[in-house]
Amino acid sequence: MDYNYHTHTIWCDHATGEPSEYIERAIQNGIKYMGFSEHVPFVFPDGFRSHFRVAVEKAEEYVTEIKKIAKKYKGQIEIKVGFEMEYYPSHFNKMLENAINSGAEYLILGQHYIYEEHPKGKSAVRGKTEKTEDLKDYVACVCTGIKSGVFSYVAHPDMINFAGDKEIYRQEMIKICQTSKEYNIPLEINFLGIRGNRIYPREDFWQLVGEVGSPVTFGFDAHDAKNAYDGESLIKAKELVKKYNLNYIGKPKLIELTKPEI
Repeated sequence: MDYNYHTHTIWCDHATGEPSEYIERAIQNGIKYMGFSEHVPFVFPDGFRSHFRVAVEKAEEYVTEIKKIAKKYKGQIEIKVGFEMEYYPSHFNKMLENAINSGAEYLILGQHYIYEEHPKGKSAVRGKTEKTEDLKDYVACVCTGIKSGVFSYVAHPDMINFAGDKEIYRQEMIKICQTSKEYNIPLEINFLGIRGNRIYPREDFWQLVGEVGSPVTFGFDAHDAKNAYDGESLIKAKELVKKYNLNYIGKPKLIELTKPEI
């Protein structure tokens, strides 16, 4: 594995370490293509600010710093700067505008909330849900995000902690797999989920991915410099690929971030 486009640093206020520390660790372990993907800056209309995002006021500074560092390491590693972003139906255009205006180069889709985060959002991963409506809302947001054409891949697509009917889970989550395949947008096996022993990666989901033949990629989801390369989780991710005959494509093709057509 010589790539990773899922990286968080001190810029997002819930990770540790300076970007240069991550880059050094990556280079030492053979990473040739690297992306920084802090959570997209956004302030909700009532002034609410998420605790995990780059501050709107610091977004351009973040992008400028990464691009400056990229020049420093040119010839050793190719570095891109982007954001991880949710698909919130009511706020998608503004969030995308913020990403574009900051100068970001790519986006990955990370749906951390079942529908929208605020004011009555429900986390996709914290706490179980047995509600079919929650699952359908989550799936609808992920599928619509894929169809938007701005996301390079889907981070932890199996994040939702659904504990309801298994057949309903299959019927809904296969929609993500089918949309991924139709639009050729990869689904990420998330290494933070592996090393943190989280609900994801869910094997029942990846079995579906294998059946459908959706494109699959890997992401370290690093929150400290040590995990800018995560060899232990890489072994387990490869085991999933082999077990379910997944269509592993390796390094994903980044979709250049441009202003949407009106």
